[in-house]
Amino acid sequence: MCRPWRHGARKRCRSRNMNTDEFEDRLKALRPRLHRYCARMTGSAVNGEDVLQDTLVKALHARAQGSEVDNLEAWLFRIAHNASLDFMRDRARNTVVPLTEDVEAAAIPEADIVAIGFQTFLRLPELQRCTVILKDVLGHSVDEIASIAECTPAAAKSALQRGRAALRRLAQAPEDTRLPLMSDSDRSKITAYVQLFRSGDFDAIRAMLADDVKLDLVNRLQLEGRDKIGLYFTRYAQETKWRFALGAVEGQPAMLVFDSTGPMEKPAHFVLIDWSQSRIIGIRDFLFAPYVLEAIDWVRLG
Repeated sequence: MCRPWRHGARKRCRSRNMNTDEFEDRLKALRPRLHRYCARMTGSAVNGEDVLQDTLVKALHARAQGSEVDNLEAWLFRIAHNASLDFMRDRARNTVVPLTEDVEAAAIPEADIVAIGFQTFLRLPELQRCTVILKDVLGHSVDEIASIAECTPAAAKSALQRGRAALRRLAQAPEDTRLPLMSDSDRSKITAYVQLFRSGDFDAIRAMLADDVKLDLVNRLQLEGRDKIGLYFTRYAQETKWRFALGAVEGQPAMLVFDSTGPMEKPAHFVLIDWSQSRIIGIRDFLFAPYVLEAIDWVRLG
């Protein structure tokens, strides 16, 4: 049986020995680890989920085309690495800080590195970002990192040393507060949506849905059409532990969802809404993707 890599451990999974169900189970098991990488590479938990989904689609397509690999994890991370770079180039969001110091740096403790915001990682050059995430967040060896990033072990080791030193310095600097830029119209719509959830008036929400509305229950299912997503609201109506608040996630208007059976210090999950004028055309709910909340940038409004 194959297990995810741990620090200091090196595991291999041969995809050629798996049937389709086993292959998809391995993808599901590795999803949180892959998201940890994609989110830090793109500087965003939400964008990281987009890149993760693209990675899994590409992996399934390659599998259908007959691709066979000896090391499934390394192969998936290579796909995720390239997908992350493609995303960054498409978005033209290269805001890196060039670094030239040739210094040795110790590994950053996992507890410290997990607490560093995604936007801080984004300020590292691509290879430095890649090596620090793969080594200090996910526990890969330098040789494995070189294989994933398609560089020499010497280049990977050098980038890791520079990246660690830079990340320590950046993490100590004051963070820029990312206040949500929200128009009055957008604020009014998301406020109304949250208030309807609070009051349990799901019929009013259904009346706001476009005919071709899309529901993405991340990591669980996707549906399209207002007639097909009615059960989604019914399930929320049946669950009494959730508390809903207006907020923003990574600067985007969001409905924050808190679990009243816990400390409620941070959201249990969140929901993003896409609008076309006064109609809801998209709902993206992260209920089944708790890994997205790690170090996410969120704020409660009102």
